[in-house]
Amino acid sequence: MPDSARASTCHDLATDDTTDGRAADAPAGPPYADCVHCGEPTEYPAARPGALLCPVCEWQEAQRSACSG
Repeated sequence: MPDSARASTCHDLATDDTTDGRAADAPAGPPYADCVHCGEPTEYPAARPGALLCPVCEWQEAQRSACSG
């Protein structure tokens, strides 16, 4: 899937019309790292190392990597 399509899908599913673009159920707190796939805020602090994904992209990645047979 092209990155532009992925970004719009993640945004449509993971956020509402909040002013900062964060999902309505996302916890308030420190600055959150951006998802490496779509750029949406993750549930992890910005200081956490590694390639971080938002909840929607985490779920999609798990679906892609799950054993299908």
